Amino acid sequence: MNEDAMDLRARHKQATREAIGHAALRLAIEQGPNGLALVRVHDIATAAGVSPRTYNNYFSSREEAICAFQADQSRRVGQALRSRPAGESLQEAVLAAVIELYTDPEPDRAGLAMIMSTPELEGEALKAFSMAEAPLAEAIAERTGIDPRRDLFPAVTAAAVAGAIRVAGRHWLQPGVTASFAATLRNALSCVFTPAPLAGSGKDAEGGDDS
Repeated sequence: MNEDAMDLRARHKQATREAIGHAALRLAIEQGPNGLALVRVHDIATAAGVSPRTYNNYFSSREEAICAFQADQSRRVGQALRSRPAGESLQEAVLAAVIELYTDPEPDRAGLAMIMSTPELEGEALKAFSMAEAPLAEAIAERTGIDPRRDLFPAVTAAAVAGAIRVAGRHWLQPGVTASFAATLRNALSCVFTPAPLAGSGKDAEGGDDS
C-alpha cells in the first residue's frame, strides 16, 4: 500500500471515529442527565451510519465513544506544541498550542456539561484529558533539551497543564461565567507558569507602611 493510500485510509478511519463520537454525545444529550443507560450501541451506530460491528471496532463502551473528542484532542497536544515557532518561550508555546487545540472549535457547552455532571462520563473524561500528559511531556523535553529520565520537569509540567485544562472546563460551566473558553483556559494555564501570589500580597500589602 502506497503512502497516499495509507493516508486516505487513516483519514477515513478518523472520520468514522469522529462520526461515532459525535453521534454518541448527541444521543446522550438528548436523553438528559440521567439517560446515559438509555443510549444503546445500536442507536449510536445507526445515528453514525455504521454497523454495530464497526462501532465495536472503534470503541469498547458508550462512555469511551462519548468522550472520544476529548481523547483525540489530548493525543494531538504534543504535535501541537512541536508545531510552534522555535523562538517562543515554553510558556508562550504551550499556551498558544493548547488554546488553539482545545478552542478551535470552542467546546459544546451542553456536551461538556453532560460529561462533567455524569460520574461514568467524568471518569472517562479524566482518562481522556490525562492522555495529553505523555505526548506533551515528550514535546516539552524536546523543546527544552531536558532529559525526562533524569529530570521530572517535563512530566510534572505536562500533568499540570492537563489538570489546568480540566479545571478550566469545570470553571467555564459554572453559572455566571461569561468569558469565552479560550479566555478561561488561558487564565488556568497561566497559573501553571506563574508563581502563586503570597498571602497578604494584595492591594493593601502593596501600599506599604501607612505611618
